[in-house]
Amino acid sequence: MLTNQEVAEHIAEKFDGSVADFEQPYGLLTLTTTRETIIPLLAYLKDHPVYQISFLTDITGIHYPESTGKEFAVVYHIHSLVNNFRTRVKVFLGKDDLHIPTATDLYASANWMERETFDFFGILFDGHPNLTRILNIEEMDYHPMRKEYPLEDATRQDKIDALFGR
Repeated sequence: MLTNQEVAEHIAEKFDGSVADFEQPYGLLTLTTTRETIIPLLAYLKDHPVYQISFLTDITGIHYPESTGKEFAVVYHIHSLVNNFRTRVKVFLGKDDLHIPTATDLYASANWMERETFDFFGILFDGHPNLTRILNIEEMDYHPMRKEYPLEDATRQDKIDALFGR
């Protein structure tokens, strides 16, 4: 049975200096890497004869507008079906350089996940075969999951604060 400690130590040794911030929230091994290391790391874990972390569960984005230089995160959830072991890998990007390599060569399912992340967050997956909007209309000139817009419409007159617990 794989342990978080065993896998974390092995990854830290193999990718010396390219991985950091090992955590275990709710027992899920979580680590951070760079855009240059993400594809080699995913490929290594997928092809490892023991770990076999070969199932891409999800790719998503997160917007942290207050984190200067790390405003966006691309988050990969990967799973070993053989070992029933899950891992979360994060890559932080600055708002002025939202490029990261595509994982479509490793996982066919990354195609749609990367398109969704591009659509909602504007993260550009370099080398993606068809990086176009998937859920929003092509004419949209913004990415709706970014925290750049007010949560409420200040012009509405029909809202009564008492109904919203204020």
